[in-house]
Amino acid sequence: MASPRGRNNIFDRFSSAIAEWSGKPVAFVSAVVFIIIWALTGPLFGFSETWQLVVNTATTIVTFLMVFVLQNSQNRDGRAVQAKLDELILTSKAANGFVGIEKLDERELRKLSDRLEEQAKALDDQADNIEEAQESTDPLFSAIGAKSSGLQEPDEKKRCSMP
Repeated sequence: MASPRGRNNIFDRFSSAIAEWSGKPVAFVSAVVFIIIWALTGPLFGFSETWQLVVNTATTIVTFLMVFVLQNSQNRDGRAVQAKLDELILTSKAANGFVGIEKLDERELRKLSDRLEEQAKALDDQADNIEEAQESTDPLFSAIGAKSSGLQEPDEKKRCSMP
């Protein structure tokens, strides 16, 4: 995200570029080529401890630095997605109380999730009850429901005809 001056800071730009590049096939191919070259030079260096240390050190350093670069990129992406979700919540009929819930602790998130699951189950049960009531009182609905479930073929007289 742009800073107040309208520019990204250097580390953000750097981490974005590295994260973008490291996710491309050319990065993987480069790593494979590096390992192949390293392996082929083994006989030249007598498979010495120094030869082994080169690849161990290089991969450790790259891995260590990539943790910070990728975490920065992931944090920014997460904040951007959260801002988009918050905007959708604010512009919809969803409860505005959900804005910012990513800052709740694990226990509070679990309680909220459990409450939402209970509400979803209650809504499913309510929808099932409404459907059952409609099926028992509406012969056309019963016939269509039965046909889609494969239970019985409705009579020709019960079908709706469009003018």
